[in-house]
Amino acid sequence: MKIKFLAILIVSIFLFTVETVNAQQQLKIGIFDIDLMVRVLPEYASVDSLVQLYDQDSLGVQYDNFVSQYKKLDSTYKADSAGAAEGKISKASWDSTSKQRQQVVSYLLNWQQIAQYNEQAKRQRLAQPLYQKVTDAYKKVLDTKKYNLILRPQYIELGTSVVDNLFVAVARELKLTSLPPELLQLGNDPDASKTNSGTNTAPKTNQGGTQQNKKP
Repeated sequence: MKIKFLAILIVSIFLFTVETVNAQQQLKIGIFDIDLMVRVLPEYASVDSLVQLYDQDSLGVQYDNFVSQYKKLDSTYKADSAGAAEGKISKASWDSTSKQRQQVVSYLLNWQQIAQYNEQAKRQRLAQPLYQKVTDAYKKVLDTKKYNLILRPQYIELGTSVVDNLFVAVARELKLTSLPPELLQLGNDPDASKTNSGTNTAPKTNQGGTQQNKKP
């Protein structure tokens, strides 16, 4: 938390300094985040739907199987305890059951982390084509617009006037017709002169609200 605060403070001081430097230095700063851009793509809704199905049909089934295994092993472990003590059941067999039981217990105790890791891996695989699509558009924008520095939105204050909003430029490259308002207000339109002359169209605010999707 302290490191993040320090990073934001440093960037804030840097931006304040930039606003006071001579304009002839032509220092160009852009705002962008590939993760945020991917999540506003219309196709990302299908990724969310598939991940939800994966949670129910795969992760849910795996959890139920672990619970079932634990109940069976625990019952066997308890039933064989007396037999092992009396020498009716070999210690090796009882130890094997104990080891399997403990392994399943470990899975259940750490299930939240295991499920979260598997879900994130699944989401990343499903969203990979979208990341490639956004990355290609982003590179095209950078090839035509030379920037000295690219910052993520969390490192700037709203209303900063010295930065270009690359979400708008990338959205235009992707032929998107709208962006959520929280992304539209992150700086200046890099192609403002073109849009004002009518040669290019800027994405509009999504007045219906933006669907809140999970982070890849």
